[in-house]
Amino acid sequence: MPNTTQMRLPQILRDTVVSLVRREGPDLTARQLAVLLISYLEEGPHTVRGLAARLGVAKPAITRALDRLEQFDLAQRRQDPRDRRSIVVARTSEGQMFLENLRELLDEAARQSAAAPRAQALPTRTEERIAS
Repeated sequence: MPNTTQMRLPQILRDTVVSLVRREGPDLTARQLAVLLISYLEEGPHTVRGLAARLGVAKPAITRALDRLEQFDLAQRRQDPRDRRSIVVARTSEGQMFLENLRELLDEAARQSAAAPRAQALPTRTEERIAS
């Protein structure tokens, strides 16, 4: 049986994503959000090759995600000063503000979830198969 936190996590994620969609600002895909979060929350430097390996996707997928993040000024690509052949992802003040806003949305969703009546546990795959 999942604990209360495990049962609330999908609800918190849902409420946070809904808040992101409803607000003004960039509408990021899951891949773009993953690239942003890795670039801001994990020690770098982060290269296209490294991000692709970390996410298990092809380098062109990371390039497209970075193209979009750059359009929103959430990240920048810069030449690696240690290896001028390599490009690293650089953080921006706009990206930092996005991350701070995301934290606030997550905190609010968590507070609302904690205040709400106990949520029903999501059915497991086995329970779904039995029911069908």
